[in-house]
Amino acid sequence: MDDGLLTELKNVLKPEQIVFGAAMDKYTTFRTGGRAALILEPETSGQIKEILRLFAAAAQPYLVLGNGSNVLAADGGIERPIIRIGKRMGEIGVFENCVTAQAGAQLGAVANAAMENSLAGLEFAAGIPGTVGGGIIMNAGAYGGELKDVTEAVSFVGPDGEEYVASNEEMEFGYRRSALQDSGCIVTGVTFSLFPGKKDEIAEKIRELNRRRREKQPLEYPSAGSTFKRPAGHFAGALIEEAGLKGYSVGGAEVSEKHAGFVINRGGATSADVLAVMDHVIKTVYDRAGVVLEPEVKIWG
Repeated sequence: MDDGLLTELKNVLKPEQIVFGAAMDKYTTFRTGGRAALILEPETSGQIKEILRLFAAAAQPYLVLGNGSNVLAADGGIERPIIRIGKRMGEIGVFENCVTAQAGAQLGAVANAAMENSLAGLEFAAGIPGTVGGGIIMNAGAYGGELKDVTEAVSFVGPDGEEYVASNEEMEFGYRRSALQDSGCIVTGVTFSLFPGKKDEIAEKIRELNRRRREKQPLEYPSAGSTFKRPAGHFAGALIEEAGLKGYSVGGAEVSEKHAGFVINRGGATSADVLAVMDHVIKTVYDRAGVVLEPEVKIWG
């Protein structure tokens, strides 16, 4: 990055909001990856606007990171600056039948806030290990629910440094996608429209879904959740299991014995190990079933 641009960024952010040379295994749930040249951690939408205006003027490409629960970072490191939207932007509010959340709030925390206020509709999100911003970008979902079902409005900053608000319809939500995906836009906040419920029943549903997750998913190992998108007419985990790939491993990366839809880090895995397992799974499933598996995980090189 140009020294002049870095100087301007230092005028926008506090020193503790600028991180040099951080190991990406501390910022991703796969617990793999080399070092990031630069991570910026804004705490207001105003700072995001200023960062993106500076980047636009300098034609500086960048990456956006939330909880790192859907990212595989290259072992050789990341040269592009990363804008990380995390706990510095994690406020949650409740009014009437709505919950508002900044983009860095954890989805589980938002679901719990809804429950504490006897608002139902977000129970499915309680166990998703991501932030609101990342979840909205990819329309995260689980157990029959998706964020599109409860999203009323999304605030975001565009690559031009201007702030916008989009309705549910304007977000063009689809399966694991939205209109903002791969756009360079950064979500700053979301309003979720929920409905009144009984607190104890909401809490019980969250407990039941979390129990099912613990039983069926390899939560004891680092991973990025479901590694592949669900192909039309199929389930990725079933295709992988039918191909006899449970337990297939390269280095420390392995197709989970518990749930074939998860590639896990059993210990000491590199991102290259994970990619090698993913590539083998894609080839084997295609050769056997004629179905092309598409990674749900974003691969940063």
